[in-house]
Amino acid sequence: MAATGTTTGTGTGSTTTIMLETPAGQRISPAALQRLFAWLSPSFPVGAFSYSHGLEWAIEDGSVTSAADLVAWLGDVLRHGAGRNDAILFAHAYAAAHADDIAGLRKLAELGAAFQPSKERRLESCAQGAAFLTAVNAAWPAPTLAALTEGLAHEPAVPYPVAVAMAAAAHGVPLAPALVAYLHAFAANIVSAGVRAIPIGQTDGQRTIAALSPTIEAIAASSLHAGLDDLGGAALRADIASMKHETQYTRLFRS
Repeated sequence: MAATGTTTGTGTGSTTTIMLETPAGQRISPAALQRLFAWLSPSFPVGAFSYSHGLEWAIEDGSVTSAADLVAWLGDVLRHGAGRNDAILFAHAYAAAHADDIAGLRKLAELGAAFQPSKERRLESCAQGAAFLTAVNAAWPAPTLAALTEGLAHEPAVPYPVAVAMAAAAHGVPLAPALVAYLHAFAANIVSAGVRAIPIGQTDGQRTIAALSPTIEAIAASSLHAGLDDLGGAALRADIASMKHETQYTRLFRS
């Protein structure tokens, strides 16, 4: 990521505006970058820490017992499951929000909710989506985002990728880095659940995230050009795990 600067003003009142060049050729300002850091931080109040995306059941039944297992499991979720679908929905929701297409956003919200394979996975995506919009509208108000949120007020649910894409578009955060940041946060949250529940060490957790970084970049890049007809998944064990988790006897997580 390269930095460029332009100086404005004269004398001692001159200022420098820094722009960061992303690999996709889009420029992102420090203000936009800080928004991504804040919105997708583990401390952002969406309750991400309470969801495992079905991983808790996979640990219970012995499918995931090590850092290597976690890399394989989460890699498949990213490539063949919710990671890829979320990325495609994110790209389309960003375009719809950028065009102020409320009708399009409604259809994407409905589609994203319909793609959730279980009750808990729907809760995971839609509860975080609702909490995200509430927090961003309160702390980073923007007329465009307020209008988009109002336009979806009667929707029963707004999935998390749709909500984040709306905020990114409304605040002028470029699509490519926003999508990579979203997928990174998605993966990092599941890794955090694995660190606590398998358990594995913090360093192994970071090794897992590092191992998945190329996958995240590839999925983000391919999703920029994917159509809604490309939605679909084959991460069946992860979907079944989320269903089994609903009746798991002891649980730390909500999904």
